[in-house]
Amino acid sequence: MTEHPIRRVSQVSVVAPYTLCVGFDDGTEQSIDFRPVLAGELFGPLRDTRLFNQVKIDPEVHTLVWPNGADFDPATLHDWPEYADALAARARKWNVNPV
Repeated sequence: MTEHPIRRVSQVSVVAPYTLCVGFDDGTEQSIDFRPVLAGELFGPLRDTRLFNQVKIDPEVHTLVWPNGADFDPATLHDWPEYADALAARARKWNVNPV
């Protein structure tokens, strides 16, 4: 049985438009440009920088949350380079309008 460590976000700061520096309780951090994944009903509204910049750390689940209910799994944030391409591809599909 493989154990998956539980990740917790411990700090966040806006470092550029749509880009956050996210620190974790294991001492690591990721600089994440969220622009490629800001699409769809939940994440699309975050293209408004006023909303995006309201990011906070949820005190119970220790991940990033926004006032509109958007959030990300802290393990995904921790290992962002492994997930970024797949999440961006999914976001591109959300932007396609059905005919």
